[in-house]
Amino acid sequence: MRHLNYSHLLYFWTVAREGSIAKATEVLHLTPQTISGQLKLLEESVGGPLFNRVSRRLELTDLGRLVLGYAEDIFSLGGELAEVVRGKIDVAPSTLSVGITDTLPKLTAYRMIEPALNMDHPSRVICREGSLEALLADLAVHRLDVVLSDSPLLGGLNVRAYNHVLGESLVAFFAPAPTARRLTPRFPGSLDGEPILLPVAGTPLRRSLDEWFEIQGIHPRVVGEFADSALLKAFGRAGVGVFPGSEVTKAEICHMYNVVQIGVTTEVRERYYAISPERRLKHPAVVKISEQSQAHLEAALRTRATKATRTSPRKARNRKSPNQKGQTQLK
Repeated sequence: MRHLNYSHLLYFWTVAREGSIAKATEVLHLTPQTISGQLKLLEESVGGPLFNRVSRRLELTDLGRLVLGYAEDIFSLGGELAEVVRGKIDVAPSTLSVGITDTLPKLTAYRMIEPALNMDHPSRVICREGSLEALLADLAVHRLDVVLSDSPLLGGLNVRAYNHVLGESLVAFFAPAPTARRLTPRFPGSLDGEPILLPVAGTPLRRSLDEWFEIQGIHPRVVGEFADSALLKAFGRAGVGVFPGSEVTKAEICHMYNVVQIGVTTEVRERYYAISPERRLKHPAVVKISEQSQAHLEAALRTRATKATRTSPRKARNRKSPNQKGQTQLK
């Protein structure tokens, strides 16, 4: 394909957006025969079918999804160009296409991306969510500028990309206030036998939590497993069970889901990565995300360590001696 016919691409883009040739005819004011003919020419140009017909519906092929992604970017930039030349906006904003793994907490993802929205010339952010493997495939064909993940890119995948460590956060446990008040005094032992909501098996956080439960001799009753962290928290808000979350977003979790922190473990941590196709980050917004995320997460850990140091002597004084009656308990 030496030259792309943008008229053909526009017809394809419209059919894909509208879901059928019949609806596209109403938007484009063309006959079905004309649109079908133009689609056929585009398919010949790109070297394969763009749609499969399923019953009376058209479904995109893998090639069709790839072409559609580029078409969306092309016509979106075209719309920006029209706005600029008409003087409605002074400078066309840069675009930042971010892939977010479905296991990365949404609040954490927002915290990471927020600096890109507050730059002198902020980027227009396009977020795509999915599995790490699917997002890496998009990264390989430059549909994404960066992938934000709670697990690193491992060897064995045929993808030229690099891990950039953004930092880590301690893991806390949350529940509605009545449950939290009951469980806080004896945390973490109070989690034994307690209904709990966890990420699905195989995720980095789930593996760390399972290992920690085993070491602590805690056997909570798993009542739900979730691939989507926001859905997990929604069930937790309803009181279905205790749930884990990033301590660095404690304030947002408590406010949004009307819950209270039960306790925090320093042994389990969530780690965050930016995965890019370049060894050295170049996109200004990605550089900003990396710098601000590292600074914020490191500051949160330092603050936590300082508080722990200050409270340790007081906790030691409040412990009952072995000769005192009753169970030893930290105030």
